[in-house]
Amino acid sequence: MSQDTPYIFDVSGANFQQQVIDASFTQPVLVDFWAEWCAPCKVLMPLLEKIAESYQGELLLAKVNCDIEQDIVAHFGIRSLPTVVLFKDGKPVDGFAEARPESEIRAMLEPHVVMPPPAAADPLEQAEALFAESRFADAEAILVALLGEDNTNAKALILYARCLAERAELDEAQTVLDAVKTDEHKAALAGAKAQITFLRQAANLPDAAELKSRLAQNPGDDEALYQLAVQQLARQQYDAALEGLLKLFIRNRSYSEGLPHKTLLQVFDLLGNDHPLVTTYRRKVFSALY
Repeated sequence: MSQDTPYIFDVSGANFQQQVIDASFTQPVLVDFWAEWCAPCKVLMPLLEKIAESYQGELLLAKVNCDIEQDIVAHFGIRSLPTVVLFKDGKPVDGFAEARPESEIRAMLEPHVVMPPPAAADPLEQAEALFAESRFADAEAILVALLGEDNTNAKALILYARCLAERAELDEAQTVLDAVKTDEHKAALAGAKAQITFLRQAANLPDAAELKSRLAQNPGDDEALYQLAVQQLARQQYDAALEGLLKLFIRNRSYSEGLPHKTLLQVFDLLGNDHPLVTTYRRKVFSALY
């Protein structure tokens, strides 16, 4: 049986009034009447302790050893063991005799006890989820607070830089990435640097409409195809960009000293190995090479 915690404890005739009756005005108290000789009691008690712990103090569990506390047994007319009684606002409100499955016990408690909210998600995981949903400002707000507490968190710095890049603060984003001094997150760092590179390049290129017009007139215009892919990367149109880069790689892999292949690898870094587009296009690049 587990060690007592602040909300799981033994009670006696001397403290029953204080620890059960009085305490039940603040939060419900589950009282487990048990005895050493009672085998079902020894099965039920760990289950009750587990349930009480899950309520994180919103429910108290008081244990009464019936071999010792005969006065309490007589007062409540306990006739069989185990018996479990729930006290709330100074009086018994529910209970059961004999062992019960966890689902039944929780169902009994549900009307009387408020389950505490789940633990708050890790702030960095929250920021990553928001970034993935393109909620960059919300992600950045969390990251600023997180980095205010620890400005050496490499993953947070890298993601913060990507948020800055999304609102075109490219120099500031680069400064943040330069502050990352660990090799622990090489792929994420390379991806963030690639994002900044694409955004810088796109700023100096013709716009997408003009490039599409050039390609409509001349589908073999390698420069327009590559520049359109960069514009698409800057706008997170990864599928279209990868398709264009692969097409150029197959048709003219030596274009600008192998730039299509290098850019494909940069995009793989940007998206990460687990991204479905990376899995698909790695296979296509491999097929084109061999």
